[in-house]
Amino acid sequence: MDPGVLRALTPAVIGVLVHRGADFAAAEDAVQEAMLEATSTWVAEAPADPKGWLVTVAWRKFLDAQRSDKARRAREDRLAAQPDPGSVGDVDDTLQLFFLCAHPALTPAAAVALTLRAVGGLTTRQIAQAYLVPEKTMAQRISRAKRAVRDVRFDAPGDLNTVRRVLYLVFNEGYTGDVDLAAEAIRLTRQLSTLSDDEETAGLLALMVVHHARRSARTGSDGRLIPLAEQDRSRWDTALIAEGVRILQAALARDRLGEFQAQAAIAALHADAMRVEETDWVQIVEWYDELLALTDSPVVRLNRAVAIGEADGPAAGLAALSEVDSTVPRHTAAAAHLHEKAGDLAQAAELYARAAQSAPSLPERHHLTLQAARIRAVNR
Repeated sequence: MDPGVLRALTPAVIGVLVHRGADFAAAEDAVQEAMLEATSTWVAEAPADPKGWLVTVAWRKFLDAQRSDKARRAREDRLAAQPDPGSVGDVDDTLQLFFLCAHPALTPAAAVALTLRAVGGLTTRQIAQAYLVPEKTMAQRISRAKRAVRDVRFDAPGDLNTVRRVLYLVFNEGYTGDVDLAAEAIRLTRQLSTLSDDEETAGLLALMVVHHARRSARTGSDGRLIPLAEQDRSRWDTALIAEGVRILQAALARDRLGEFQAQAAIAALHADAMRVEETDWVQIVEWYDELLALTDSPVVRLNRAVAIGEADGPAAGLAALSEVDSTVPRHTAAAAHLHEKAGDLAQAAELYARAAQSAPSLPERHHLTLQAARIRAVNR
């Protein structure tokens, strides 16, 4: 059976149990057990009403757990008087689950883990494998997260901005283990966009889709990093790019610009160029100006400086970069790129080598080291 069907039903089933009186943590545990049973029971064919089946089984497991705790028998009697578990209704509390799982009381790591469990329907083992941590560690992280939101009202208003940032954290993990986190983040963001009808959520979805369209061209067969300017653009998924642009245009038409919409516009401009020489750097700088007005982020200032170097020449780019804090991540790599464009190869090689020492990942370190070696070979 398709595990995606189960994952899509998870938040709705949790919502039904919560409305019947189960606390969030107990409901989430019961639904996870029901999903595990479904994977072994639905081998040949799914039931006619998958949601109803899951609700019935999860409710039974919840009651079984309550019966095992004699000190809480009074609560069990009250819960047993609730309506027939087979009646699931049309209530969809997925949006509230998004809010709950991205609660401000949680650390980003805990919010991500709880979102993938409760809204994404992933098992603790899958999440642990995706984040390359022991299953026991991830189980403890999820348990702490559930304790932190134990007393939070299920119908309390939530912060969409926090939810979006949690989903973007998931997306940026990409692909690890047997779970494609980038694809999972896109699936959940599509769901959130439908539920919230919010232009900035649509902007995040557009950003994810356009970035995801370039995924196959980002790394070589040997795992090496391929920067945007050197990618084989025939490998980009043009259908996904077109979808992302449509989503973005609809969001921008509402005239309520947000940072994810601005980032998506920059990504779309890169994706629109069939050759790197055709990139509209002037318009990209204009979008960075909009993004900077929204965020005043030093990372945006750094990326803007690189774009200015492409639009107005390396001297202008270096002047803009001089106004950026030198401790900002990838500042040295940006300086190396601009010095190379300016023809200062000795300085560029030195900066590439220095940037490699502080690179956040092995592929990036390898790429920067090769850049330094390439320039030194040319400059002999």
